[in-house]
Amino acid sequence: MHWFVAKVVYQIICGNGAHTPQFDEQLRLISAVTKKDAWDKAREIGMQEQYAFKNQQQELVQWKFINVPEIYTLDQLTDGMELYSRIEEPGDPNSYIAWLQMKSAQLQGQQYFELNV
Repeated sequence: MHWFVAKVVYQIICGNGAHTPQFDEQLRLISAVTKKDAWDKAREIGMQEQYAFKNQQQELVQWKFINVPEIYTLDQLTDGMELYSRIEEPGDPNSYIAWLQMKSAQLQGQQYFELNV
C-alpha cells in the first residue's frame, strides 16, 4: 500500500444558489495500491460524504460532490505535514466546474495510472 493526497471538491449551495459561488477543496489522505485505486477511492469518499442540512432560515444547504481533479503520491509521511480544506469563490462557477472536470478526466485518462504508484 502507498499513501496519496487527493483533492476532493464540493460545491456549497445554499437555498436556490443565488449567492456568491463557493467550492470546498479538501485534501484527503488515501491509502491505496495504485494511483488509479486512490482516485477511485477518493471519488467514492466524495460521493459518500455529500450532505445537506437546513440552516436557521430553513434553507437547504448542500455540499455537492464535483470531482477529484488532483492526486499526489506521498513518498513518505512527515510529522507536521499540512493537509487542508479551502473554500473557493470563483467569479465564474461554470468555468471552474468545467476546469475541475477536465483535470479529473486528464487524471483518469493517464496511462501511467495502472503502471505507477
